Formats: sequence, C-alpha cells, structure tokens
Amino acid sequence: MKGFGLLIVALALIAAVLTQLDLSSQLLTTQYDPRRAQIAGADEYGMKKYVMAFLKRGPSRDRSQEEAEALQRAHLDNISKLAEAGKLVLAGPFLDDGELRGIYIFNVETVEEAQALTATDPAIKAGSLVMDLVPWYGSAGLMEVNRLHKVMAKKQI
Repeated sequence: MKGFGLLIVALALIAAVLTQLDLSSQLLTTQYDPRRAQIAGADEYGMKKYVMAFLKRGPSRDRSQEEAEALQRAHLDNISKLAEAGKLVLAGPFLDDGELRGIYIFNVETVEEAQALTATDPAIKAGSLVMDLVPWYGSAGLMEVNRLHKVMAKKQI
C-alpha cells in the first residue's frame, strides 16, 4: 500500500513537470504567431511604434518628507492606472540618484498622445518631474511585460 501511494505521488509530480514543460515550450516557441502579433499591434517585423519618456528632476522639489512621500504614492498610483489601461508598457527608475530619474515607454504612436498621458502624472503637475518625449520603434513583445510582471511580483508597489 505504501508503494502504491509513492507511485501516485511520483506520477503526479511527473504530470506536473510535463505540464510545466509543455507550457514553457508554448511560451518560448520561435514560430510566428499571427494572433499574438495582431493583439500586440506588431508590424511584419514584430515591431511597433511607442513613445519613450525620460523623466528628469523638475524645478519644484522642495517639499517636506511627508509631502514628497504622498506625491510619490500618487505618482506610482498613476503609473499603475496607465499600465492597467494598456497605455504604459514599461516604467522604472534609474538607480544612480542623478538628474535622469527614470523612463516610461508609452503604447502610443505620437508624442502628442504621450504628452496628454504625462499631464495626468501628479509629479509632473507638481513640477517635481519633467519629461523628454521621443518617438521609438521597438519590439511589440513589450506589450507582454505588464502581464508577465504580475505573475512575478510578490508585492505590489
């Protein structure tokens, strides 16, 4: 009876590993997937237009620690809102504490569209940050980043 229980456990583990390997191979396939390409908005090269934003220190940074923390929280909440809406595909800070504070990659085709989105950021409104916006052509695979991030993040920012 003990051997039968071990056999069941071993078979369950093998099934779990095989299922995971099958899912991994589906994700890592190198064959063109027209459905995924269309969903991501890819052109024939698997690329698409974005607008990249370089966030820089703004002219208005003198705040109490409490005010700065509240503004940062509002800034992060806005990032989450834009990501959930599919307008922001990548965001993150630079770690050197320099004038260049971070980047955004917007899922829009024009600088004007990106300007409208940056106007929703409380840190921009408050003058704590300014953004330089540049049209960019990159992999449509970036459209998967937010979905993948959700399954890798143990904690939310």
